[in-house]
Amino acid sequence: MEVPLNPMGREEIHRLESILLFATLFRPEVIELIKDPAERLTWVDSLAVAAGAIAREKAGMTVREIAEELGRTEATIRKHLKGETKAGQLVRETYELIKQGKLDELVKNVEVLAKGGQLVAMEEYEKLKKEKEELEAKLNELREQVKKLEEQNRELQAKLENVRKVLSDALERIREIEKLL
Repeated sequence: MEVPLNPMGREEIHRLESILLFATLFRPEVIELIKDPAERLTWVDSLAVAAGAIAREKAGMTVREIAEELGRTEATIRKHLKGETKAGQLVRETYELIKQGKLDELVKNVEVLAKGGQLVAMEEYEKLKKEKEELEAKLNELREQVKKLEEQNRELQAKLENVRKVLSDALERIREIEKLL
């Protein structure tokens, strides 16, 4: 899944907003900041507003539209967008890191989490992906072998029927000869 850095439409705005929020939350320096339970809710809320503001800004919305949609004042939105708040700075940095491809593994893990999966390291992901491809290739190979064996089985069944018919005809002829003798 590609990160919509300049979202078009609500779905892409919400996807960018979610990725910005979670990618920012999982940055080590942010994890340190939100360790204090008393500060955690404030931080998460501020990061969510900043992520929502930046995602909507990238979609071309005005400060007024963003403020109305997020239920915050225009002044608050401007502060987040200008980086005058720590949350705004962190989310903007996250956006730039994503844009530069420096958070690809983190973004991939955020997407996996969003789909209900579990986090995996990039090495493990690549290893599992390669193993899956190898197993799929082996499966296709086995399917081809099964097709060949089924065809051989049909051919052998037809030959067996011919042998049975020849034997049946031979037995019938033997009975006829015995009657004559």
